[in-house]
Amino acid sequence: MSPKDKKKLNKLRVKLDKLDNSLISLIKKRTELVKEVLSLKKYKHQIVDKKRIAIILKNIRNKSKKLKIDPKITNHIWKNMIKAYIDFERRNFKKK
Repeated sequence: MSPKDKKKLNKLRVKLDKLDNSLISLIKKRTELVKEVLSLKKYKHQIVDKKRIAIILKNIRNKSKKLKIDPKITNHIWKNMIKAYIDFERRNFKKK
């Protein structure tokens, strides 16, 4: 890699790091909302809503295509995020 390309790579990595910091803030906000949702659930079986998950993934696929983002990438990200939050809800569910 040429020195010029190395410099360009480093600049791009700095931009990615800044974007990652923004994503972390958004994940914090999303987690707070998920906590609120969880507080409304009375039974553990309410944690997984397969119909809602299907709708979310369909919407993400459509938005991805519209914005010219590879839908496989966004689908993979959202599926993993959903799994992570299902795990979070199961770990934090408190029977009333």
